[in-house]
Amino acid sequence: FAHDALNCAQRRLRTALHRRPMALPSTAALSAYRTADGAIQLTVSSPTNIAVIKYWGKADARLNTPINSSVSVTINQRDLRTTTTVTASKSFERDRLWLNGVEEDAASNKRVQAVLAAVRSRAGDAVDASGAVLVAKAEWPQYRVHVVSANNFPTAAGLASSAAGYAALAYALATLHGFTGGAAELSTIARQGSGSAIRSLPGGFVAWDMGRRADGSDSVARQVAPADHWPELCVLILVVSDAKKTVSSTAGMGTSVKTSPLLAHRAAAVVPDRLRAMEAAYLARDFGAFATLAMQDSNQFHATCLDTHPPIFYLNDVSRAIIQMVHAFNDAAGEVRLGYTFDAGPNAVLLLRREHAADVLAAVLKYFPPSAAAADGYVSDAALAAAAAAAPPNPALAAAFPLPPQPGAVKKVYCTDVGPGAHVLPPEEVLADGAGM
Repeated sequence: FAHDALNCAQRRLRTALHRRPMALPSTAALSAYRTADGAIQLTVSSPTNIAVIKYWGKADARLNTPINSSVSVTINQRDLRTTTTVTASKSFERDRLWLNGVEEDAASNKRVQAVLAAVRSRAGDAVDASGAVLVAKAEWPQYRVHVVSANNFPTAAGLASSAAGYAALAYALATLHGFTGGAAELSTIARQGSGSAIRSLPGGFVAWDMGRRADGSDSVARQVAPADHWPELCVLILVVSDAKKTVSSTAGMGTSVKTSPLLAHRAAAVVPDRLRAMEAAYLARDFGAFATLAMQDSNQFHATCLDTHPPIFYLNDVSRAIIQMVHAFNDAAGEVRLGYTFDAGPNAVLLLRREHAADVLAAVLKYFPPSAAAADGYVSDAALAAAAAAAPPNPALAAAFPLPPQPGAVKKVYCTDVGPGAHVLPPEEVLADGAGM
């Protein structure tokens, strides 16, 4: 149905965007530099992304390729991002990694080692902003790296922290090492860390094409539309739980692939047509089609989790109450003004147009107000919170959804929109000292 909304000009736009090669942001003015300790250093940031047509299950665990293609919205780094500083030196004895202030065992982390090895195999000359060579290609085997990474949002709680983290790691290492491959090849390297990381590199509305080649070389990211294509689109992220989920995505996918007949049917018979419809809806800025498809796909994804044996429960009672609220909100409005999607966790991602943001947030605050202890900073956007407080009550919504207020059921509300992909940050945002600590 979304295809019918496209006129000829929009079809030409879609064709042009599909042919656009994936390009990483320019770093001409922001490059590696030498520290006072003689090391070279670089800091980058990378966004999270929220899939609106989801993948669940690996076609090849070694290559980390998916059983179906997917497409996602890139979340603005103003609100959720991973920041990563990489420092390289001949004096370092081994590769080391710190995540959110805690040192991890980099040597035993197979995914980190895979990204490091792949980037190092394609290293070139490291240059500074003036073009001067800091490290020649032949010297890289003598160097080890210290990686310091931090998220400004909960980790491993279903908010795509691994996608942001591994995209930042791959992008920082590649930029520092003078990576000689192209953007598509870099996306395959990020994929070795986390499959969804592939969609955090370009920014905007991004597809991960599953690919067909046995070596996984065509399982790459593709930017469907840039970040500024749909400026009216907004996202509210309702953090229901900031705890680490009990069943990791990797473990859940493996069990689902082995035990869920619904998952196999979904990947083969449902997702291909749904992807085409979703990309068409996004390019046409058809919110009703976009939001409806996102909700249907989210529900089917969680149905496959229930079809898994033993079943996987990522949603909880609060998640289900939010789903009911969204449908009641749309019924009260007489049209689809609000959508939702849930990744592998209980946290809700609400999709809406900017013109309805105050009314949507007012509904969230009515049914899911903060606890008294968490009221300060509960909503990330103070101006929108004030507008929501001033919004008139909606009697039709109250009649359609008579849920009493649930204080504290939602921990925080992020108000955000679509943003760009991974990029280099100025030296002032460095997370480490000159020795990479």
